Amino acid sequence: MREKIAVLMGGRSLEREVSLKSGRRVSDALKEKGYKVIQLDIDENLVDNLLREHVDLVYIALHGKYGEDGTVQELLEILGVPYTGPGVYSSIVGFDKVLSKEIYQIERIPTPKFYALSSGSFKEMGASGVLGEVIKKIGLPIVVKPACQGSALGIKFVKTPEELPSALIGALSYDDKVLLEEYIKGKEVAVSIIGNANPKPLPVVEIVPKKEFFDFESMYTMGMTDYFVPARISKELTEKVQNTAVKVHRILRCRDVSRVDMIIGEDEVPYVLELNTSPGMTETSLLPMAAKAAGMEFPDLVDKLVRLALER
Repeated sequence: MREKIAVLMGGRSLEREVSLKSGRRVSDALKEKGYKVIQLDIDENLVDNLLREHVDLVYIALHGKYGEDGTVQELLEILGVPYTGPGVYSSIVGFDKVLSKEIYQIERIPTPKFYALSSGSFKEMGASGVLGEVIKKIGLPIVVKPACQGSALGIKFVKTPEELPSALIGALSYDDKVLLEEYIKGKEVAVSIIGNANPKPLPVVEIVPKKEFFDFESMYTMGMTDYFVPARISKELTEKVQNTAVKVHRILRCRDVSRVDMIIGEDEVPYVLELNTSPGMTETSLLPMAAKAAGMEFPDLVDKLVRLALER
């Protein structure tokens, strides 16, 4: 019998159902590879359960708050239990779209123009008065997103000034900070990275949603989005996109795995939208799709991520 692995799944985030799907699929793959597996749904008994079970490794199949934001990673560091995926710093920074975009700007990684506003600035400082200035500086359409949320939850595509206030209210119901981002017309792509000292990009996935943009429904409903792997772009542009993704992975100090989402503008510049530190592992998820295109079946992908974590 190989190592004993606890698969953390579920939790209390808005992405609970997606996490349960990822966790069950990962658990089946681990069992197929001969590991002893226990499934743990996140609740107030997590620490007691982990201490009692004496696991060799935790596989994090959590998405969203408490799973991708550094919270569970901090806990596992204290317990001294190895775990898959990026560590505390990468998780905190990657989960906060505003914070990570500030870093991309410092490091001269292309990212759409943006402004951030907090719920406090609306309540205490009358920030609604600056929305006209935001439109002047970014232009329309504007993409409105909660700063810290995954799976495209709370995202609105704003085409007129009148639509902006309600889009902001909607985004602020998911998080107390909101990102107002320039809309860039182009191809939406994702690059998954695997590795530690020498991280390697997987084939680029091109995402073509049947709706206006790649929202929660498009992400997780079969048939709502067309995917092209490898993406329908030139070899030179493929290299440019993959190199940008590896740079983001390194700058945010990721390990094991990450996924970088980008828009390739009409100027052929890959603009980084966000980094995902716990990519989905469902049947429609982009990381398994890219791995398969690289010749890696799902159980082998899961095994690879486990071996990378255990090597540390």
